[in-house]
Amino acid sequence: MTDPVSVSAVAAREYGRLDILVNNAGILLERGQKPSATQVELLERTYATNVYAVVRVTNGLLPLIRQAPAGRIVNVSSGLGSLALTSDPNGPYAPFPLLAYNSSKSALNAVTVSYANELRETAIKVNAADPGYCATDLNGHAGSRTPAQGAAVAVRLATLPDDGPTAGFFSEDGSEPW
Repeated sequence: MTDPVSVSAVAAREYGRLDILVNNAGILLERGQKPSATQVELLERTYATNVYAVVRVTNGLLPLIRQAPAGRIVNVSSGLGSLALTSDPNGPYAPFPLLAYNSSKSALNAVTVSYANELRETAIKVNAADPGYCATDLNGHAGSRTPAQGAAVAVRLATLPDDGPTAGFFSEDGSEPW
């Protein structure tokens, strides 16, 4: 998404508001290199999609989300963005030291908390979703979960009740550590 202003204009003209925004763009460009061998340009390209585009789209559409009676913003993150999970040398994420991807998802988690804190006094809920290891183009369809299974947590967060959480990180099994 490079022009959220035009998307916002169409949404405003057609609907007057936006109830739900799911930011699900993501790229994984690393091919197994060590963090010390990762080129800065690879981080820049990864962050452009996984972080900056989310901020651009969210800022562009936020005026319409504010018009909704109970707006929801869901940022699709990853367990690989959890500092708690990736710092465990014996944990399931230890074999995946993907500097650009992991840090971009950690940054996305921080973006999620920042928006949630800004919007805390409104009816808007902002949360991050960990879909799990889904078989998608991102990983050459190597994941153990279907896209539909991965989408379940995002759907749940997008349809939270008014008293639901905000500023959280959730998987299908519940809350995830930041």
